[in-house]
Amino acid sequence: MASESVSDVSDRASIADHSGILRTGQVRATTTAPIRALASELGPGPFSLIMLFVTPYADFAAVVAEAETFYPDSDVVACTTAGELGANGYEENQIVGIGFPAECFVTTSLLIQDIQSLDAQATIDRITLKRMSLLDRTPEMAESFAFLVVDGLSLSEDTLTATISPALRDFPVFGGSAGDGTEYRKTLVALNGKAAENSAVLTLARSSHRTHVFSLDHLVPGEIQMVVTEADPSRRIVKEINAEPAAREYARLVGKDPDQLDRFTFASHPVVVRIGDKHHVRAIQQVNEKEELVFFSAIDEGMVLTIAMPQDLGQHLEAELNELSRAQKPANIIGCDCILRRIEAEQSQQSRHISQLLQAHRVIGFSTYGEQIGPLHVNHTMSGIAFYHAPETGGLKR
Repeated sequence: MASESVSDVSDRASIADHSGILRTGQVRATTTAPIRALASELGPGPFSLIMLFVTPYADFAAVVAEAETFYPDSDVVACTTAGELGANGYEENQIVGIGFPAECFVTTSLLIQDIQSLDAQATIDRITLKRMSLLDRTPEMAESFAFLVVDGLSLSEDTLTATISPALRDFPVFGGSAGDGTEYRKTLVALNGKAAENSAVLTLARSSHRTHVFSLDHLVPGEIQMVVTEADPSRRIVKEINAEPAAREYARLVGKDPDQLDRFTFASHPVVVRIGDKHHVRAIQQVNEKEELVFFSAIDEGMVLTIAMPQDLGQHLEAELNELSRAQKPANIIGCDCILRRIEAEQSQQSRHISQLLQAHRVIGFSTYGEQIGPLHVNHTMSGIAFYHAPETGGLKR
C-alpha cells in the first residue's frame, strides 16, 4: 500500500489527542494488551461509544474481547481494515481508537446479523424503535447521525443500506465496509466483544456539537461507455462487456494489456454508473481465474458503465477539506476512505502529501472496501463526518 513508512511521512505526531471533541489514540498491532495501552491514550472517559479500526494483522477476536473487559459500560464497535487513518495520515499495522465522551454524545448500537438473508421488516422495526428511544432520551441535543460498518466481503452492502435508510429518517448515515488489507479473504465487524461475519453494526448518535456528514470523490465521467452483457449479480461478477470477455474488453477500452490488469489499473481507470443525476463508482476489485471482473459493489446485466478520469487526488482532497473548514475548522473528522484511493495515492506518488493533508485536518478512520452514504453503497470515495466546537454558523451545505 503506501510506499512511505509512518516515520517517513512526518515527525511522529502525538498518538493521543485530547484537544478535539473526540478522544483518539492508536497502538501497534504487536503491542501486548493493546486495549490496555490504547485506554491510557484515550483517557478515563466516561465514553458513550468506543470505535476501533483494527489492522488485519492483529488478533481481532482478542482485541474486541479485551475491549469489552475495559469498557463494559460503553458500546464498543470494531471492524477490520484495509489500512488505517491515524496520527500521521495513512497508517498500517495499527489499532486506531476513538472515544466519544458521554458528556456530549448519547449513542445506541445494534448488531445486524445474517445480512445476506436480511429480514427487512424486522430490521426496520428494530432501528425505528432504537431511533425513537434515543430521540426521547436526548431532547436537549440538536444533532443526529448514524454510523454503519459492514462485512466488506458480504456482497450485501447495497441491499442493506437501501433497506435501512428509510428507518433512519433525519439521522444522516455514513460508514465503511470492513477490509482485509489487499487479501480479500476475511473481514469482520464486532459489537461489545462479539465478532461476526456476514454482519453489520449500526450506531445511532445524538450530540451537543455541530456535525456534518459528507461524501467526496475526485472522478469525472469520460466519453467511453460499455454495457454489461453477462453477469452474476449475486457474486458481483461481470463475465462479458459489449458481448466480449469482460477483462479483455475492459483492458482494450482503457488501452492496457489484458494480461497486466492489476489493482493500480482499476484505481486509475475506474468505471461509474449514472444513478439519477449523479455518477457513482462501481469499482473493480480483481480479475478472477476465468478472466472475469469481480466488483466491490452491485452490478447487473444491462448496466451502462462509463470510464471515469480522476482529477488530481491531492489537490481535490485539499479543496474538499478546506471547504469543510470554510466557516470553522472541524475539531475532528472521521473518514471512511476507499482502499482504491490509497492505491491511487501510492501509484501517483502522493502518499506523503495525502498523509500530510489528513494529519493537518485531524482525519482519523480507516481504509475500506466500500463506503456507505445515505441509501447508497459506493466506491472510490471518502465518506465521513466533521465535528465542530461552536454552534451552527453557516457555510456548509447540509
